Parts: sequence; C-alpha cells; structure tokens
Amino acid sequence: MSRNDSLNTTRQGVVSADPQSLKHVRSGLLPLGALMLAGFSPLAPVALAQQAVAGPAKELPAVNVQTQADKPDGLRASTTRVGKVLQDPHDIPQAVTTVTNALMEQQQVGSLREALRNVSGLSFNASEGGRSGDNMNLRGFYTFGDLYLDGIRDTAQYNRETFNLEQIDVLRGAGAMLFGRGQAGGVINQVSKTPLRLDQYKVTGSVGTDGYREATADLNKVIDERTAIRVNAMQRDEGNWRVNPTTGTQADVHRAGVALSLGLNLHTDNQFWINHYQAKTDDNPDYGVSFNPATRAPGTALPASSFFGIDRTFDLSDTSITSLVNEYRISPTSQLRTQLRVADYERSYWAKTPSLTTVQNAAGSVGGNVTRSMDYETITLQSDFSTKFDALGMKHEALVGFEYLKENSWRNGLRNFDPAATPSSSPNPDFRPYEQATTAATSFKSDSYGLYAQDTVEFIPQWKATLGVRRDQMDANYSSATSPKLKFGENSYRSALSYHPSEDTHYYLGWSDSFSPTADLYQLTVAPLPAERSDVIELGAKWLLADGDLSLRAAVYQATKDWERSTDLESTSAVLTKKRRTRGIELEAAGRVTDEWEVFAGLALMDAKILEVSENWQVVNGVQTGAYVYGNPEYVGKRARNTPKYTFNLWSTYQLTDKWKLGGGLEAKGDRQAFNPGNSTAVVASAAPTLNGQYHPNTAPSYVRWDAMVAYEQGKWAYRLNIKNLFDKVYYDSVYDNGGFTVPGPRRTAVLTAEYKF
Repeated sequence: MSRNDSLNTTRQGVVSADPQSLKHVRSGLLPLGALMLAGFSPLAPVALAQQAVAGPAKELPAVNVQTQADKPDGLRASTTRVGKVLQDPHDIPQAVTTVTNALMEQQQVGSLREALRNVSGLSFNASEGGRSGDNMNLRGFYTFGDLYLDGIRDTAQYNRETFNLEQIDVLRGAGAMLFGRGQAGGVINQVSKTPLRLDQYKVTGSVGTDGYREATADLNKVIDERTAIRVNAMQRDEGNWRVNPTTGTQADVHRAGVALSLGLNLHTDNQFWINHYQAKTDDNPDYGVSFNPATRAPGTALPASSFFGIDRTFDLSDTSITSLVNEYRISPTSQLRTQLRVADYERSYWAKTPSLTTVQNAAGSVGGNVTRSMDYETITLQSDFSTKFDALGMKHEALVGFEYLKENSWRNGLRNFDPAATPSSSPNPDFRPYEQATTAATSFKSDSYGLYAQDTVEFIPQWKATLGVRRDQMDANYSSATSPKLKFGENSYRSALSYHPSEDTHYYLGWSDSFSPTADLYQLTVAPLPAERSDVIELGAKWLLADGDLSLRAAVYQATKDWERSTDLESTSAVLTKKRRTRGIELEAAGRVTDEWEVFAGLALMDAKILEVSENWQVVNGVQTGAYVYGNPEYVGKRARNTPKYTFNLWSTYQLTDKWKLGGGLEAKGDRQAFNPGNSTAVVASAAPTLNGQYHPNTAPSYVRWDAMVAYEQGKWAYRLNIKNLFDKVYYDSVYDNGGFTVPGPRRTAVLTAEYKF
C-alpha cells in the first residue's frame, strides 16, 4: 500500500473512508446543520448506544481483509487533521510532531504532560497562580491558549489524561489562521479515539512503586454495518517520593474517567459521531521547592523530598465535554465537517507553597496558601468546507470555514469555615471545596467569531503555494472595574511555498502573522492596549525513507511576539514584554529504521531574547492615572524565561524475537530561568560571591533522565515493565515562571503492566 493509499483507509472519526471505495448512498440522515434546525437531541443516540452495548451482538458479513483503519501507527504517524483537512504530516508546510498511541503505551504514559516529554523544544511551567493545570512553553512561548481537543479549543485549567487519545499532534509556529489562537510557539491538538470497523477489546492493569495502580479499558463494538460504539475508561492512583516529614502525607494523584464515542451512519457520505468525555481528579498538589535567594538555585536547607501539603490540601476537578460531529461528503472531492461542543470545567484546589528553611508542621501553617474555586463553560460551533478542483490549468485544495465560541468563566478564592482560623491557616476538615470566599468573584463572558479561507495551488508541477487569511472578532465583558469591556477584531495570515521533488521529499518556506483572540489572556488589562500578535517564519525539509516507514525533518525558524501578556493571573504585570523573539533549529526522526528497530527522537536549539520591555498603564489605588509604567530596560537582551537553550528526547525499541521487545530512551533539558520581566524594579541578581552579584535569576539546573522498558507478548496477553528515571536522579522539571519555586520530577519508578485483548 502506498503512502497516499494508506491515507484513504485510516481511522474512523479522524478521517472518512476512501471516497472511491464507498457507495455514495444518500441516507435519510441530514447533515449536522439541518439536524440542529430540526431540534435534534444528542441524548437519544446515547441511550441507543447503551442499549446496543447491553443487547446481543449481531452477526456481520464476513470480512476478507482487515483494513488499515484498525492497524494503529507505530512511532510515526501517517495521518493528521492538525491542518484542518486529512493529510500526512509529511505534506504540511509547517513543522509537525505527533506523539502516537503506540509511543504512549510503550512508555506507560497516563497524563498529557508525560506524553509531551517526547516533544522537543517544550518546557513545563509549575502551578501558576490562578492558572494551574497543564501549562507548557513551546519554542519559548506559553501554550495555555493553544490546547485543542479534536480541533476545538480546550483552554480550561485542568489536568488532561491520555486514556482516550489516539495521538497528540503538535503544529509548531503561529496557527491562528487555522485555529483562531495565534501564540508563536504552536498548537497542541489532542485526537480522541472513535469507533473502529471491527470488534476489538483490550483491558490493562498496572502496579508500581509509590502506590501506583492503574486500570484501563478500550472496548469497541460494531453494532451493525453503519453503527459502532467505543468506550474507554481509566482509573489511576499514585503516590510520590515527596512526603511531608511531619504527617507522612504524600503528593498524590487519584483520577478516573470514561469516554464514549457512538458512530452513526458510518461508511456513508453522511457520518455522525457523538462523543462524551467525563473525568474527575482528587489530587494532593505539589508546589515544589523554594529557590534560594542567595544562590538562585533550588534550596538545599531541606531535603528535596520535603512536601508541604497536608491531609487536607486538595485539587478537585470535574470535566465534562460533549461533542456532536458530522462529516458530509458532498462529492468525492468535497466535504463539509461540522462540530458542536458543550463543555463544563469545574475545579477547586487548596495548595501549600514551600518554605525555604522550615519543615511543614502538623497544622500545615508553614508556607503560603493558594486557593481557588472556578467554573469555566464553553459552547463551540465550528464548520469546515474543503474541496479540490482544477482551475486555470492548476490544481487547487481550498478550505473555508467559520467558528463561534461562547465562554463563561468565574473564579474566586476559598473560604475557611473554622471561626478560629486566620486567613493564613490551613483548611480544616469541615471545609467544602466549592464554597467561595465572600469577596466578589473574578469573571468574564466572551463571544468570539472567526471566518477563514485558504487555498493551496500547485501552480507548476512539484511546486505548491498556500495562502490563507482569517478574521477574528472577540467581544468580552469582564468583572474588572478598570477594564470592564474589550473588543478586538483583527486578521491572521498564513502563507507557504512548497517544493516536492518527489513524493517522499518536501522542502518549504512558511510565514504566518497571527492575532490571539483569547478572552482569558486579556483579563488583567488595565486599559486597552494593542492585541497580542505573533510573527513566525520557518524554513524546513521533510524526508520519508524506508517506503515511508521512517520520517526525518529539519527546520530553522524565527518567532516574534508583540505585546506578550502574562499567563499568571496572580501577577500585577498584565504585559510581560512588548517584543521578544526566539530563533531556533529543530531536528526530528520518527518511525521504523528496520523491521525490528523503531525510533522517536528530537533535538531543539533555542536562542530566546527579550527585545523590548513591557509598558502598561499606571494604576494607583485602583485608578488608572493616564501615565505609563515600564519594565526595567536592563532586561533587554536577556534570555526569555523558562526557555532552555537545548532540549533532546529519544525513545527507541528493538524487537528481539516475535515475543520480546526492549526499549529505552532519555529526556534532556538545559537550565531554565524564572523571573518576571514586567517588573520595573532592578533585575534579579545573586548575592553569591562566586557570581559577583551579576544578573542571575532563579534557575532550575539542566538534567538528563533515562527510562527503560521490556515487553513480552504472546497471543492475547502482553506484559510490560517500565522503569522511569532509571538512575534515580533528582532533577527539576518545571518552574514557576515568576520565580519562587521549582517542582522536582519523579525519582526512580517501576511499573508492571498486564494487557489482555479479546
């Protein structure tokens, strides 16, 4: 099967079947837009799905050949929708990294955060004040506004799991023309599992050190030739090597989730999927280790194992996401894909920040308190029309679409019901997690609209030009007294020139200029300032070797961000920098070197600089004075925060026999700095004599972490032993951007997994 042929027979829900192989039956079902007008309720199909699973299985016609749809990718992904339409990542004129389901399973990955360790050029932010949850930097730029689920914005503050993910696509560079939010680093898109063509069932159970326990199920049932259902479920409990030395309390994780995907009218011209995801967490959050202000390194007065939480600190969340998806094939070359999503993200946490020198006591009164209760609700409607046609002797691949997003968000601190307690006391056993403080909540409501169009033209053989434009309008109302209402309306652009000397070789030059219409991003605004924009230029090359089994890519880029906003809702600096830039080089390999040997590796070199310091309106006693305040000009030319000069990741497996497989790899990162460049005060310096008092912000040191795996598979059974942090190294994998603390990564962890397929 050629590379192009395999695109036509890939997973359902990610793409449709080959249009040439389908009978273009016009069924009685209507496209999603018509169903919405007719008052279609998603509850009825869900009930039908439940009855179908419970009822007797129906016999299907004999299948002579198992399609490629049910054969998952190895370490190289062959398909993606991160460019809005079905493509091989090789064909996208932009750097793309895909973490496949096979890679996540081999590494025994449970969370999105763990999966993204495989992405070069990515670093982790610790629990930001008021923006806790998954929070990463890509190419040196934050990504909190650039997380997506099946192409729809998923920007809530929660911890994402991977049990229902087929793959994770990372589209590097500004993506606002395609997605609506345009950070300079890139877009992280999670791809959900959807029904397959054949009955497939898999359950796993895992046990490990530090109380690790996990059970998962992936159950796919074909109900009839046009209907199938897939259910994924997970429960995981794990402790931590970091322990409160006084109470014995560990930083721990307790998470459970279930996801259901019902496919209707499958393998026709008018397919529907109803997807529902529900997940709950009950963690004891870890805010890490304090930096020493004298050395600007992680403090050593207390052991790195000292945890500051107590039995009554917590991080609770309840996430509910329901989506209705319709793919309507108008012709063999034209398709309309529409998605409607309703999501609700509730979260409440009470955490302890660390002390530099004092051990936590039984009452939990050492260290600071971070409390939050929040609810974030979204409604999204998105529709994309894609078509291929010939005009003026040239081949065209056109895309037009629209998006509407409604956001409703509020957050507040938490209230302690102990009458004798002071505000600095820890929560008591009578505390109720969703009771907010008596102060007014911080809230916003926003309506965002986007219209976009793109055309890729093969103007001469082997040469393609891509040009796209998007118009976004954001209308937001805030609880802020100084900036109660904001409106932004701007364009985003995407362009690229591609040269394909052969099917397996792709050279490209791309440019994008993006606007970020993110209501959450602007809620610290004192008075209207220019919108945040990103400008990215990238020169890259992609090669497919070994009949497409191995992909190589290389890219050099320059990414510039103007009017960079703060991601930390506790920060007094709404603007971090007026202009900053990252220049970088990336190399990546993914796939099968030989029949037995697979590899996934990436190297990123980054030079991130502050070019212009922040400027903002001055506020005195809650009143905007009309004057400007500026960041300290000494920050100009300094390295941008939480941006290592290098990252390197490697994962490789070798099939020793038909039953035994060995694997291993490493993750390496350079040192990362933590400071607030929006401050007007003097730049941070160390008092350590060896540093001579020169500029030296809080810095998490560089590290290398090694992992290993051995797997045995026979028939329906498979067993896998994973050892993470093989050499038991103490390292710091995330930093609090504004300084203050850094969070150590896990020490040596062993996990044994058993898998049964039936």
